[in-house]
Amino acid sequence: MVDQPVDGVYPEYWEADVVLRDGGTAHLRPIHPADADAVQAFHVGQSQRSIYMRFFAFKSKLSGKELKRFTEVDYRDRVALVITIGGEIIGIGRYDRLEDPKEAEVAFNIADAHQGRGIGSILLEHLSAAARENGIHRFSAEVLPENRKMLMVFSDAGYDVTRHFDDGVVSLEFNIDPTDRSRAVMEAREHRAEARSIQELLAPASVAVIGASRKWGTVGYQLLEHIIEGGFTGPVSAINPEALELAGMLSFARLAEVPGPVKLAIIAVPYDEVPKVVEECAAAGVKGIVVATAGYADDGERGLARQRALVRQARANGMRVIGPASLGIVNTNPAVSLNASMAPSLARRGGLGLFSQSAAIGVSLYAASSRRRVGISTFLSAGNRADVSGNDMMQFWEDDADTTAVGLYLESIGNPRKFSRLARRLARTKPVIVAKSDAVGLNLPPGHAVRTTQAPPEAVDAMMRQAGVIPVETIEQLMDVAQIVSSQALPKGPGLAVFSNSRALGKVVADSAAAQGLGVERIVADIDLDAGMSAALPALRRSLQETLALDTVHAVVVAVLPARGLTVEKIAGVLAECSAAAAKPVVAAFSGILDPSIYVEGMVGPEPAESSGRPGTAVPCYSNPGAAVAALAAVVRYAQWLDRDQGLFVEPEDCHPDGARADLEQLLHNVGGEQLVRLDPATAARLLSHYGIHVVPSEGFETAEEAVAAADRLGWPVALKTTDPALRHRLDLGGVRLDIQDAESLRSNVLQMRKSLQRYGSPSLEVQSMAPVGQACTFRAVEDPLLGPVVSFGLAGDAVNLLDDWAHRVPPLSDSDVRDFIRAPRASRKLFGYQGLPAVNVAALEDLAARLTRLKDNHPEIALVEFNPVLAGPDGASILSADVRIANAAQRTDSARRAMRS
Repeated sequence: MVDQPVDGVYPEYWEADVVLRDGGTAHLRPIHPADADAVQAFHVGQSQRSIYMRFFAFKSKLSGKELKRFTEVDYRDRVALVITIGGEIIGIGRYDRLEDPKEAEVAFNIADAHQGRGIGSILLEHLSAAARENGIHRFSAEVLPENRKMLMVFSDAGYDVTRHFDDGVVSLEFNIDPTDRSRAVMEAREHRAEARSIQELLAPASVAVIGASRKWGTVGYQLLEHIIEGGFTGPVSAINPEALELAGMLSFARLAEVPGPVKLAIIAVPYDEVPKVVEECAAAGVKGIVVATAGYADDGERGLARQRALVRQARANGMRVIGPASLGIVNTNPAVSLNASMAPSLARRGGLGLFSQSAAIGVSLYAASSRRRVGISTFLSAGNRADVSGNDMMQFWEDDADTTAVGLYLESIGNPRKFSRLARRLARTKPVIVAKSDAVGLNLPPGHAVRTTQAPPEAVDAMMRQAGVIPVETIEQLMDVAQIVSSQALPKGPGLAVFSNSRALGKVVADSAAAQGLGVERIVADIDLDAGMSAALPALRRSLQETLALDTVHAVVVAVLPARGLTVEKIAGVLAECSAAAAKPVVAAFSGILDPSIYVEGMVGPEPAESSGRPGTAVPCYSNPGAAVAALAAVVRYAQWLDRDQGLFVEPEDCHPDGARADLEQLLHNVGGEQLVRLDPATAARLLSHYGIHVVPSEGFETAEEAVAAADRLGWPVALKTTDPALRHRLDLGGVRLDIQDAESLRSNVLQMRKSLQRYGSPSLEVQSMAPVGQACTFRAVEDPLLGPVVSFGLAGDAVNLLDDWAHRVPPLSDSDVRDFIRAPRASRKLFGYQGLPAVNVAALEDLAARLTRLKDNHPEIALVEFNPVLAGPDGASILSADVRIANAAQRTDSARRAMRS
């Protein structure tokens, strides 16, 4: 349950920018009474057929009474949403609550010129989300049978639609609560739309540079020159009102003078001129803009205001924005050959896609790929990342046949929940390498709405590991890994062979590999590279081939010192040949080479200049063996993640989300606008029981006789404990007394405990049924404004309190994720038998984790759940204490309605 609208007022997040099916953008918002004229204009612009399909009759105009009804809504029982481009309404969707308060009738009307762009599907998603917030769970609609497009909107939405035909009309009914199928449909549509929008930017049919200049060294001069010299295959136009000719071609004073259509505009004008330029781009039908201009989020609050206005203006007119302060984009596909960047030449073609949020780091990343001879497919510098983000690029790369691996440098993660979902899906087919600044956490880039985080800082790293991301700390490490994944087959295991012409160096490399978790299967430290080329290279080839043929060897590191008569290229050629033949990765480290003219870092092979990025064309080389081993170990871990069973997303038995949802709606209605409410034990137990989670019963009391009566009801023996959260688990501080067998003993213990706790303010007491002894564990789940649900697990006591030995995960979790989750804390080895103690029932902990995860994933209204302690023993797991707090939940960043980040 999120903030509910009151009459005439709707939540701010109901208004959103959206990406349409063809990659264009539009603005979605609730209708206003002031929209009457725009709605009339929309209506009279429709064809007779479209009007008939909507109203089952022809109306040349809407009456004043109809306009009033259509535009004046209360945003609770009657809601209407419009989608606009350039302020013009192109689609309307509405619902009206019926006599059954949980059902509403829904209807849509899409402009003739914009049908087929997915507008009806987007309106349905947003109307459904708004309806659920208002307690509506079913939609009905009446559609003429010949209106196949609208019938498809309903049938393809992923809901279970029932239909019947009566009196010439098709009546539809469906439940609008999200299902796995409806979420999958939404995500697939989102993927297609966002990938298409980036495709339009990176492979435009035509480009214009606005602010192109004759002055050498200026941004406008360089951008135009680099596009032309890069060999862009489409038309290029230069826009400068003060020049007749630029770069040997005719210049235009304004964009409107360009004779043909312009799909991508590169903007390099002062920031005060940008709004007018964007207006001209909108009028010319431009699909996207790259803003090289600075002076936005980097210029304090004034700049932030300019940046927000820029994004609003562009999106409202159907355009995506790269930047501002972007250094440009690159696409090396020969059919495009676009270098709209500050790089002096088009990059080497290859399979690595690159994204950088920072302009400065983007330069370093691009330069590193060039220096190391790593070919790239596409590159995008997001600058201030006001619009196009790493998430958008991952959507594009997933379908891009030219991209085989991706690397991202991030300074912030504005939508981590979506990042996790996309990265996990992309990593199943292409390695995803992420370098992030030390400050990266759950935050937004400058210019975006600010939200504070509730999740632990380690949750971001856990999210990335869970998603199969290869995390690195620097761009140099990013390129270290990229050299391998963009050119070599993935290792099929951790088995490693070390080759060297120095026993000492070979031993150091083997020790380093073992420390990285690799299994050193063979050390060949007697290769003689001083025997001359005719003898040394064949001997190296035979030894490598023999070693690579071993089933236990999955990769090879060759670490060599300088050898007389042998060049790095000759040695690398043998390594590349053997690697390709065996389909196993081989990496090389050339240490001790002092001659700066000898290239020892990057892709080295027979024809590095023609490297296509495919396995076998070159070998990854490093200037030190430590970097080689670390990069290879990271790739091994990724390959292991890829090969492991990803598991199934299974709902545990006896889970009843509808019951929990009804309880939460009633509880939040009762508490009104309070920000955070802690549930009493009985209410918390009822809520948890909807997910098959049961807390060992307890009862509070005032007198010793009430304690005895409670123990009689609960059953003997019992535990006596204080309700003070700081003392209730502390046997050493007198907050707990266990295994009390009878009434007399209980009376005595009540008296003694109250006396001993007087120094703590005489907290209240309770009795609880005794649970079987076991290892004390703790579970915690929080609702983070950016990540959404975050669950944590650890072994109670010093492990979590002093050593911070927690495992963190971001739902949803598969059964394999849950298994790894319970085994992730370092202290988890105590669960499997430790120092003579029996192993606990780990399956019971996994079941509890799965139930808690589903509970938290389904109900953002639950702000916090903490089970502490949970006693895990050989026969099961018992929850002794549950702290549950609820609140009116904010809209999750990755919700059941598609919306661009603002």
